[in-house]
Amino acid sequence: MKRFSLFFISIVLIILQWNLWSADNQLSSSEKSEGWVLLFNGIDHQGWKCNNGKPIAAPVEDGCLVPYKAGGYLIVHEKPFGDFKLRCEVRMEDPKTNSGVFFRVSDLNKPVQNGFEIQVYAESGTGYHHFGAIYDLCPSDADAAHPLGEWNQLEITSRGPLISVRLNGREVSRINCDDFTKPGLRPDGSKHKFGVIKELPRKGYLGFQDHGHKVWYKNVKILELD
Repeated sequence: MKRFSLFFISIVLIILQWNLWSADNQLSSSEKSEGWVLLFNGIDHQGWKCNNGKPIAAPVEDGCLVPYKAGGYLIVHEKPFGDFKLRCEVRMEDPKTNSGVFFRVSDLNKPVQNGFEIQVYAESGTGYHHFGAIYDLCPSDADAAHPLGEWNQLEITSRGPLISVRLNGREVSRINCDDFTKPGLRPDGSKHKFGVIKELPRKGYLGFQDHGHKVWYKNVKILELD
């Protein structure tokens, strides 16, 4: 009887894990019930393009989006989003890797000045340009990245003026856009390279940056928030 009970418990645990986790580029049953949408199918570039309107030149590699040499500054999803929670996994191999996850980009011809970027960076640190930072606006306050070659789980929440970033389960940066009322200045008076952040549109395109280094992105999924 005891062996049967242990066997039964093991089966139940396996079923629970199956419901919580899914294979790459698929939604788990719990994610489906919560309303998550898969943005990348792991097979082709359906729903994606370069920010300059060209088709993506770089192939899908091992079930991953690869912005490197894609043909534009960004590869972007065709649908704009406003309030959402975005999840993806990121892997880097080159210690000089520099990339980024862009969102709320209102002008695809000038994405840097018309949207937000979450920094993807290989070098360890906790600055305005390190992995998980809201680029040039809020530093990452914890070095939560996994070693090169390993996958990192990135989660970005964008709701009204509030933006927060979790890296491998740990919140590493957050801002209230309404606090950024002056061009080129953060709330503490230090300088950044943008205009008035409070005035940026709160809906736009999201995508991944080609900054001259190969980066792999998979399990790209979004939950739109009311």
